[in-house]
Amino acid sequence: MADTLAPVVRTTTRLPLLDILRGAAILGTLMTNVWIFASPGSEWSVLQGGMKAPDALADPSAATLAEAVFRFLADGKFLALLTVLFGVGLAIQFDAAARRGERWPGRYPKRAAFLFVEGTVHFVLVFAWDVLMGYAVTALLVAWLLARSEKVRRAALWTAAGMHLALVGLLTLDALSRPDGAPKAPDPAAVDLYAHGSWPAQAAFRLEHVAALRIEPVISFGLLVFLFLLGVRLHRAGAFTATAEGRRIRIRLAGWGLGLGLPLNCATTLGGGDFYLLGRYGAAPLLALGYIGLIGIALDRLWVPAPVTRALGRIGRTALSCYVAQNLLCVLLCYGFGLGLAARLGGSGPWWVMGLWAGVSLTLAAGSWLWLRRFDRGPLEGLQHAVLSPRRRSPA
Repeated sequence: MADTLAPVVRTTTRLPLLDILRGAAILGTLMTNVWIFASPGSEWSVLQGGMKAPDALADPSAATLAEAVFRFLADGKFLALLTVLFGVGLAIQFDAAARRGERWPGRYPKRAAFLFVEGTVHFVLVFAWDVLMGYAVTALLVAWLLARSEKVRRAALWTAAGMHLALVGLLTLDALSRPDGAPKAPDPAAVDLYAHGSWPAQAAFRLEHVAALRIEPVISFGLLVFLFLLGVRLHRAGAFTATAEGRRIRIRLAGWGLGLGLPLNCATTLGGGDFYLLGRYGAAPLLALGYIGLIGIALDRLWVPAPVTRALGRIGRTALSCYVAQNLLCVLLCYGFGLGLAARLGGSGPWWVMGLWAGVSLTLAAGSWLWLRRFDRGPLEGLQHAVLSPRRRSPA
């Protein structure tokens, strides 16, 4: 199939749409992760089926319907959106290096190593289901592919997609082949650890079970490569620019992403727990592309109030800091060595969990606004820049 992308669209200024999409992706990933913090056994509960939404057909109450819709809109979709945007950021760095006449990947491996260290610290000390470590490893491969031909990148993109879908398909068939059993009860030891255990004890638990708690980036590695490279292609096609071509691409993304993504995600959701992996890692990324198009159209047509776009843009500019901060806030609010809300409010319904998401989101919006009034970068972004920026030699 011939390459249908236009020549590379290079930009020298920051693209507002990208910051807004990053802000939406950060708050959207929290829409999924907040249920992990609030569940008995927290991070360990994910491996016991604790992330499955309630059955709204069996219990059509307002609370169940609200939780089901909340989870449906978020689970896997914003993670895929964030992954696409990480690929876009990598392409922007490649373009910047090309404008400066620098060889590629140049200093980028150091940036990826720094991100891996940040993710490792985040995994051990804050949150087991960190994405930064997986992004760092994927970025090294994609950075190498950026220096190859378009034909090589296209082959890598579709190979990664095919291998990923084959793996998810096999895992789904395995789940369907197993006899239905009683739902797993939360592990009492894990429940006690997160409800009453100390912070060092929880960090030690993550290290002890590192293989199980790091399984997601292993399973989804093909998907990560595909979405990174898709982000590169979208950037080079001008999908995020304020041009007529950019608007046309966003309309197509909304049409195809929502038109196919919504029914496929509804089907995997209604199919039950056996289709969870297929939904999260197969259908959800398609709907994420629809989100990109829909958000872009809403901004193009000024459907979103200016205060909301500014708040999302500021969160997007400090995305790394806000990602870590939202998890840290939820840890302090939900776990036993903090306020212990998960144990205190467990069993009281989903409204407090959605309220927690809203409260943390508003805190991030306010915090990013206050920080950017004085600084150009978020705290972690500034640290990364200070560590990785080339040192200029003072004149003799």
